[in-house]
Amino acid sequence: MSASTFRVLRAMPATGHTGSEDTRTPQRTAAPHYYPSLTTTVPKEFVHRASIAEVMLTDWERGDGDRFTVGAQWPRGHSFFANVDGCHDPLIAAETIRQTGTLLAHAEFGVPLDYHLLVGELGVAIQPQHFRVGWTPASLELGVTCSKVKRRHGILAGCRVEVEIRREGRLAATGGGSFTCVSPKVYRRLRAARLLAGEQPPAVPPTAPHPPKSVGRMSPMDVVLSPAGQPHRWQLRVDTRHPVLFDHPVDHVPGMVLLEAARQATAATLGHASLPLAITGEFKRYVEVDTPCIIEAHRIPASRTDREETVLVTAQQEGTPAFRATVTMASPTG
Repeated sequence: MSASTFRVLRAMPATGHTGSEDTRTPQRTAAPHYYPSLTTTVPKEFVHRASIAEVMLTDWERGDGDRFTVGAQWPRGHSFFANVDGCHDPLIAAETIRQTGTLLAHAEFGVPLDYHLLVGELGVAIQPQHFRVGWTPASLELGVTCSKVKRRHGILAGCRVEVEIRREGRLAATGGGSFTCVSPKVYRRLRAARLLAGEQPPAVPPTAPHPPKSVGRMSPMDVVLSPAGQPHRWQLRVDTRHPVLFDHPVDHVPGMVLLEAARQATAATLGHASLPLAITGEFKRYVEVDTPCIIEAHRIPASRTDREETVLVTAQQEGTPAFRATVTMASPTG
């Protein structure tokens, strides 16, 4: 692995002693044992997480040019990214791709840790047969290619990542995304109307949740949609106290919340919460935490197969489009 690879090298002190029982004889201590292959996570700061438990990545290595290999692990069960039909949640793959772009921006392209990384697009498509939850956590290898690399004043300004996620050598998912890097000074200027002296906006009591089972959830706490009184239309439910979706204080709605809203709106529209096979999201503008955001969903006519169903989900705030996504789910009989 390259120098940037995060591997643990620990010396384990020897126990016991050798030599004569005569206390006048110097005792010899066995040489320490080294374990160069022990696994840890990458620094949480590199993936913009406050909780170590929410870090999916374990190590990384630079290859030729702007190609990288990244290690990751998914738990058998997660407090929010719950198993679906016996498979890992595809949105945990989307979060893994998001973390990968952030990791490489900081660790390989030198973006300062106080910069803001703004996601423009994020998507993933899975191979269900390789997403089954096994008897141990899923160990993954991500092949990453960075393209459209843009720099400003010697610092990365933007990039696109294309990712292949392999599990035991088999292709489990493909995906990618794009992001831009913004300095604290520029970010304060962009968000001047919302940020007052660096303070976070006040927490807003969340609106009432949509019935959990109708959107594929068990707990009301994990529901991100509220009824809006019209078919296929909801208000985004923002709960800034959620320990995973709002892992740390932010001044706008995170992109993963919007992807989850798209998944839940799709389940409500189709009338079932089957395994998502693909989800792609485009983030057009900031979604504010303290302003109503309207989510709409419309079924897209079937194309080549009746084993899949696709829904277009959009979000608008104060009449302005903010987000759009397409979600493809397996049919109940698929």
